[in-house]
Amino acid sequence: MEQNAEDYKLIFEKEGVYLHTNAKRSNHDTTIPGFIRIVERAGLPALEWSPLEDQGRSAPAVLYTKKDGEAGEEDTNFDPGYEPDWAVISTVKKDREHVPVKDSGQWSFSLPLSELYSLRKARFSLGRNFLVLTSRGGHPLPPLHFHRGGTRELLRALQRYIILDQSPVDGRLFLAYPHDSGALSQSFDKLQLLDDGGSDLVSRFIQDPYATTFGGFSKVTNFFKVAIRHPESTLHSRAAQDPGLPPQADDEPGFELITCGVELGPRPDVTRGPPLDKWGMFLDPEGRVKNPEKIKELVFRGGITPSLRKEAWKFLLGFYPWNSTTKEREDILRVKTDEYFRMKVQWKSVSEEQEMRNSLLRGYRSLIERDVSRTDRNNTFFSGNDNPGLTLLNDVLMTYCMYNFDLGYVQGMSDLLSPLLFVTQNEVESFWCLTGFMELVHQNFEESQEAMKQQLLQLSILLKALDPELCDFLDSQDSGSLCFCFRWLLIWFKREFSFNDILILWEVLWTRLPCDNFHLLIACSILQSQRGELIGSDHDFNTILKHINELTMKLDLQSVLRGAEAIYLQLVQCKELPLKVQEVLGLYVPSSSDEESPDSQASETQHLLSQSQAGAASSNAAPPTYP
Repeated sequence: MEQNAEDYKLIFEKEGVYLHTNAKRSNHDTTIPGFIRIVERAGLPALEWSPLEDQGRSAPAVLYTKKDGEAGEEDTNFDPGYEPDWAVISTVKKDREHVPVKDSGQWSFSLPLSELYSLRKARFSLGRNFLVLTSRGGHPLPPLHFHRGGTRELLRALQRYIILDQSPVDGRLFLAYPHDSGALSQSFDKLQLLDDGGSDLVSRFIQDPYATTFGGFSKVTNFFKVAIRHPESTLHSRAAQDPGLPPQADDEPGFELITCGVELGPRPDVTRGPPLDKWGMFLDPEGRVKNPEKIKELVFRGGITPSLRKEAWKFLLGFYPWNSTTKEREDILRVKTDEYFRMKVQWKSVSEEQEMRNSLLRGYRSLIERDVSRTDRNNTFFSGNDNPGLTLLNDVLMTYCMYNFDLGYVQGMSDLLSPLLFVTQNEVESFWCLTGFMELVHQNFEESQEAMKQQLLQLSILLKALDPELCDFLDSQDSGSLCFCFRWLLIWFKREFSFNDILILWEVLWTRLPCDNFHLLIACSILQSQRGELIGSDHDFNTILKHINELTMKLDLQSVLRGAEAIYLQLVQCKELPLKVQEVLGLYVPSSSDEESPDSQASETQHLLSQSQAGAASSNAAPPTYP
């Protein structure tokens, strides 16, 4: 049907938008390529989708293979091209088989924007995100996937005609309202943005699991500006905004992290120091450590000289109390040695016949043997087929299964143990150092992965406060989840730095200075060091993931550590740092009515804040001290 040129106006058009005809019920989901458009017909705006015409019929359809649970099994022949144990595996498979594009005229739609009720981000257990539109009649339209990007541009264009606000009961759902003050006021009332509970909206992150061998973890990227803003700042500015003005942030429902609106000061210069190279001077006549805080600060500033690591690590990891005497430590070692070998005998004494009836122990043994055979084999301590270091690695991990029945063994734990065993050169001491290390990170390995989800959320909060432009770019490339940081956080960068660098990095992190989440600032430092390579490039989701993976062994640790500390000092100097950022840094402890926060002491963090601000006030000042 021909359109009168005066009655028809094309506002927005995007090619490569795939309509999914049966996204929930079919193992192989056939898709139809087409165009999404915003048009004005006789002055009335509408959202339209139509299939590609003649030339489009030769365009390849895209197949999606489902994972974990909904009709169908994983394709075991799929080769992701990199080590599957650690990689986030895209389940998208292009041109695996030819699927003819159906006669798709029946799927075209045109929806007046006045009839648009909501937009929803969904995944349907597939490897990509979908946008689902629902009309005011309650009828959902077929899911749309923006295979070449463009969701943000679409939503920017939609904002000329409608306002999108998050549903108070579903963080993935955004409701559409016309541009009039009454509707806008109603949307604020429904969202309760103007009362004290509004700032808690930041905690409503979106469950968006990726296909990994460790299971799903959250894609955490949707925040309101008011949710991350300092609570004293006004919440009425959005209501007062002129609808005709361009949006101040790239809005993409369920996917974006909106600018926090806080100006950070200059980032101070930070210098590293020499490693801790004296130990005896810190001991009193009975062998007690006189000044643990000073030792921690020296370790944080420069690490530990190799000859002292074996002794100092046992204090940093809680094997020995800081205030223990030499005699008490001898007693502790004797008791802990007996305890270790009692646990070791438990699994050593299990016969083959018994093990045949113990699938859990069998599974742990098989997984440990597989992981031990490929853990740090380039290190001389673990190289060769008959190396006793491999036997010790295996035995300590099997004994840990007896120590912690609930957790058992999870892949990645061998990476945590190998440096401990290398430094201590002792089976018993490495085991108890591992238990101390696991006290810090055991939640990373729990099946629910709630701790990993929370850390990705916290990393998103930090990065958005530091570099909104970088976050916006990652969002636009379907990478705003920061899923490529999963391995970094899981095993504390073990695969990203050389073995010797990891010894330094971990002892720095074990000091818990300047905050418990310093490892998140390490991640921010790495990401910001790569912003020039990422922003303005032709990267998409897969190439961003590939680029980050290829950083392995190419990062300069000292530069990363300087950057992370400088980021911390820059943030704590900010006078109006959002509470959510303060909470991540341990500078703000929610009241008892809020969710429990990680162990921190308010008095210590306030002292830390004042110390850091004073130390960073001048670039010529001495480095700050951390309590």
